[in-house]
Amino acid sequence: MGDARRAVSAVIAARGHALKRYAFLLCGDDDAADDLVQETVARALGRLRRLPADPHELELYLRRILLNLVVDESRRAARWKRLLPRVSEQTVSGDASEAVCLRFSLGEALTLLPPRQRACIVLHYYADMSVRDVAAELGCEAGTVKAQLHAGRRTLARLVHTDTPQEPVATREGS
Repeated sequence: MGDARRAVSAVIAARGHALKRYAFLLCGDDDAADDLVQETVARALGRLRRLPADPHELELYLRRILLNLVVDESRRAARWKRLLPRVSEQTVSGDASEAVCLRFSLGEALTLLPPRQRACIVLHYYADMSVRDVAAELGCEAGTVKAQLHAGRRTLARLVHTDTPQEPVATREGS
């Protein structure tokens, strides 16, 4: 079991920053992302006998724990209300701040998506996973993922106000 603890420590030391970014994109709050990573590690350490030996598989296992935590927490009504800040209208100027405002609006809009849509969007576009991989990660069919991605993109397009037209995002082959 000491080897499993060392393996978790090594993965957190090497990939902890990526795990926190992943958590932040899923929950939309920096402090909550820290808490999610901490809870993920605690749960992994409580399951030492079930942890994969391969560091890559261990990181995927940690990401799965984290994703499950986010989905579980989002089902609690009180927690859900705290995670739903209002998207404020952004005034966009013609300089470089336009991109910053768009990015900020997109980040806020992500928190307004239902957890399953948010997970699909983050896994597909941030983690660069194919639709089939996202379906396997979430334990659903590829058609469900496609529907969630479509609905999530429509909602994001409606929530994020820009003056520039958005081109549809092409899906990768095998998606």
